[in-house]
Amino acid sequence: MPILLALDASSSACSAALLLQREGDDDILVSQFALTPREHTRRLLPMVDQVLAEAGLAPAELDAVAYGHGPGSFTGLRIAAGLAQGLAYGLDRPLLGVSTLEALALGAHRRHGLSHVVTALDARMGEIYVAAWRCHEGLIEALTQESVMPPERLQLPPGHAACDWVGVGSGWTLREAMSDDIRATVRQGDTTLEPAAEEMVLLAARAYAAGERHAAHDVQPVYLRDQVAWKKSR
Repeated sequence: MPILLALDASSSACSAALLLQREGDDDILVSQFALTPREHTRRLLPMVDQVLAEAGLAPAELDAVAYGHGPGSFTGLRIAAGLAQGLAYGLDRPLLGVSTLEALALGAHRRHGLSHVVTALDARMGEIYVAAWRCHEGLIEALTQESVMPPERLQLPPGHAACDWVGVGSGWTLREAMSDDIRATVRQGDTTLEPAAEEMVLLAARAYAAGERHAAHDVQPVYLRDQVAWKKSR
């Protein structure tokens, strides 16, 4: 069964996680997470070393490397992409990019049992990175495309207004700038919740099992800054 490593530096947090899937036995999940603003370059590689050591594995035993490809901090995305690309190149392993907003939704589902989540990250410049999700039994379904927009433009996906919506992520600190409808319909959840490699490695494992593989040179952070429209996903 595959062994995957994920790392993330897309927000004020920095994290790494390793998943060892074992046939006929419980999976092993090892993770490191810390709020380390402006220290990602110094902290990320030691976190990778720590999760490998805790699992008793060498880098050569990895089957794939994953990273938080965004949206998020431009600098943090480049740091994570560069380290993930270097590991994948050096080990001749595939590289998988994972959505930070999807990882945030999975984190909200795993920690708080939420089923309808609007994940929002503070994108600075008076904007948020945002998407809406349906979560059920550990599975995450996107109900919208990921977008960047001023908070006052946020709308719920068509046909889902009656759901029990909860907003999570740093973007919800801008709640007062959102419309009256949004503030009346979406309960504020955990504004301190950050994307984490622990959820990213789980999402990457599903993608890997489905046959998703990318060469290291295909690494491509997702910035979203040029995509401002909220569009319903297909």
